[in-house]
Amino acid sequence: MATEDLPIVLYHYVHSPYARRVVWYLNLRKIPYTECLQPPILPRPDVAQLGVAYRRIPLLAIGRDVYLDTRLILQKLEALFPASEAHPSLAAASDNAEGRALHSGLLSAWTNDAGGLFWNGVFLMPADLPGTNDPKFLADRAEMMGLPRDAPSPISREARAARRPEALCEVAEAMHLLESTLLAGGGNGRNWLLGTERPTLVDIEAVFVFVWLAAMGALPKDTMGPAAFPRLYGWMGRFIKMAEAAEKENGAAKSASGDEAAKAIFGSAFAEAEGSVDGSNPIVVAEGLKKGDLVKVWPTDSGSGHKESGKLVSMSLKEIVVEVQGKEGSVRVHAPRHGFKVKKDVEASSNL
Repeated sequence: MATEDLPIVLYHYVHSPYARRVVWYLNLRKIPYTECLQPPILPRPDVAQLGVAYRRIPLLAIGRDVYLDTRLILQKLEALFPASEAHPSLAAASDNAEGRALHSGLLSAWTNDAGGLFWNGVFLMPADLPGTNDPKFLADRAEMMGLPRDAPSPISREARAARRPEALCEVAEAMHLLESTLLAGGGNGRNWLLGTERPTLVDIEAVFVFVWLAAMGALPKDTMGPAAFPRLYGWMGRFIKMAEAAEKENGAAKSASGDEAAKAIFGSAFAEAEGSVDGSNPIVVAEGLKKGDLVKVWPTDSGSGHKESGKLVSMSLKEIVVEVQGKEGSVRVHAPRHGFKVKKDVEASSNL
């Protein structure tokens, strides 16, 4: 079965800045999809009925393969939907050495990893931003960060105020970097970070944090506004305009309930062939892993208390795949190697 014939279901909530990256990509590539909207805090029973424990948003299901982490999601969409007349290329970062380095390494870590650009942006959320001072929201995010739900919130109004000066410095430095280097383009200016005719994965990787902060009114206009960073704000404006036009052209996403999404997923085929476990992988060697072992997989930076439990299907230097049992069948959960850990599920194995 062709990938295009499989259901594509995006589990997300409307204001998730990470989910917006995937929505932009799908629309810019003209890939129709279905969305299953989720609450911004736990519980998420729609995700749970897939057998998936992962607590972060978004997740993307293509057939019975479920992909975690936007970095892996975007890479998989690139691989599973090669450029064609139906799905125009984004002049992908993989097309040149500069793009490969920027997307897979520098910009990805710079924007996403703990302590990076997004995490500093969290402390710039305005004091009265709706929902962010709700005790339930603060408790949920504390749990995601590995803290007791009754612990003082690291992103409370007071905590954000205390960290704001440092966060402003970090974000301002990032804005200066883009303004004076990639967007400067040798002094003549560039529309897109790689000097391409259209935005690429590199642009999506970098722009989402700035669009999110600007939309919240989180940046002081006098020192971090359009007058101070004309190239950066011009870049953001061009991207938003193109993304909005692409959304109109691709059409509104279909909406599905959790039951409808699960039925479509469990009733479909896998999007990818079953892989193998690389016996030379240092982690495979150290942990004594082999295909079919019962394992646990979890993110190491946030949401680490939510572990996937299932059979190890494949593992490489870039990806871990486990098969988990859901309400109506099984799915294969794909996690990137970077930022995730895998261990034998000793407790489950001992109960066999």
